[in-house]
Amino acid sequence: MGTSDLKVQNIVATASLGKEVSLTKLARSQSNTEYNPEQFPGLVLRIEKPKSAVLVFSSGNLVCTGTKSVAQVKEVIKAVMKQIGKIGVRITTVPKITVQNIVASGSIDLQLNLNVLALQLENTEYEPEQFPGLVYKLVEPTATFLLFSNGKLVCTGTKNKQQLDDSMEQLNKNIRAAVKLSEK
Repeated sequence: MGTSDLKVQNIVATASLGKEVSLTKLARSQSNTEYNPEQFPGLVLRIEKPKSAVLVFSSGNLVCTGTKSVAQVKEVIKAVMKQIGKIGVRITTVPKITVQNIVASGSIDLQLNLNVLALQLENTEYEPEQFPGLVYKLVEPTATFLLFSNGKLVCTGTKNKQQLDDSMEQLNKNIRAAVKLSEK
């Protein structure tokens, strides 16, 4: 199984505008915001298309969530810059975007015996009374998987397509090796 049937569900990315932003002014001028400084220092800016949410901090730092591609992240950051421009903050440089986390879902073409995998694989957590999935942490490349007995999975912790591909390949090898071991 390759990553072709892995579908990106969410990308978390950060960027810095390099300018201070008045969150109070932004909250007053934009209806698509939530700002409660007593509870959280950032302002939540909701973008309709592509549907996402951006945390804006007074330092000009941004955290974007909800997008499904880096192209969408760039679109969202542009939209945020436009809205911030409306309160008089001029951003003259294109902010560098850093992907912090990719969440993808898919499946592996196997029924998985999670009890066997919990015993055979290192770095697992499996408590079926608490949660039906097995948590499996890959060390190299760094990724965390939620594995379910029907073969469905969620992968988190990768930062680009290559890491995602590599972690899926490693997962496949490790699962097949664990299944072979249990059959002996």
